[in-house]
Amino acid sequence: MTNWLRENLQFHLIKNINMSLTAIIFLIILGIILFYVEFLIIPGVTVAGIAGVICVVVGVYFGYKQYGSPTGHYILLSTAIVSIVSVIFMLRSNTWNKIGLKTKVEGKVSESLEDKIQIGTEGEAVTRLSPYGKVSINDKLYEAKSIDSMINPKTKIQVKKVEGTQIIVKSLK
Repeated sequence: MTNWLRENLQFHLIKNINMSLTAIIFLIILGIILFYVEFLIIPGVTVAGIAGVICVVVGVYFGYKQYGSPTGHYILLSTAIVSIVSVIFMLRSNTWNKIGLKTKVEGKVSESLEDKIQIGTEGEAVTRLSPYGKVSINDKLYEAKSIDSMINPKTKIQVKKVEGTQIIVKSLK
């Protein structure tokens, strides 16, 4: 029963393919290159990373299938060594510094507006507030929420409440 399952469950395409050592090496190198494309150019789990895994696994599989265990072990070992050495080389050759961002983020996550804007301060709606939109207060743009249902652009507004980074305004009709 076991032999019947083994013979009938194998993929017929893989069963009948014969690969040369050059094709196996090409698949493994292509897989490693696709890994680096995944890490450096297209971050995340994408087609390049999945294709890289498939290429390396298929290359090592055919190395074992075509040439037996000793050569398959050499192919697997050399694949691991080439992968590790290339990662070490990339880390030491300042590759990450060449592709990394050089700018610094100097903004703050949340600045309290309670010190900058007082209740009763008047301004003007820049965009329609329904209920959120942009307002100009003291010649600076802020995101605000309307107490009224909707405030049209260029309508005079007044600050009714300031809670942390949220400004609540009312129309001065």
